[in-house]
Amino acid sequence: MKRNESAEDYLEAILILNKSKPGVRSVDIATHMGFKKPSVSVAMKNLREKGHIEVSEEGFITLTETGREIAEMIYERHQLLSNWLIKLGVEPTVAVEDACAIEHCMSKESFDAIKKVIQ
Repeated sequence: MKRNESAEDYLEAILILNKSKPGVRSVDIATHMGFKKPSVSVAMKNLREKGHIEVSEEGFITLTETGREIAEMIYERHQLLSNWLIKLGVEPTVAVEDACAIEHCMSKESFDAIKKVIQ
């Protein structure tokens, strides 16, 4: 998949919501991300067309295997980077925002090197 920050954010949001809800719908994603439902609907259509999600007849959204792989990669990066920045003394809200920006543009090689040092 060509790197698409927006798609990665949506997939990560679905993963996070699945941890606390038995079923995730577009309205849940819109609320979680602070977006309007029509924007989320367009994004879900694109993710479905790319094979990253499936949508049931009832409107429940689930990650496919490839969607889950992307979401878990982004979520791991987000968690590790934001926690690391906080430990370095960065204000938590800034650390989370910075981690969100960094997680999308960092190569696997660089992330693995940072992860090795941190852990």
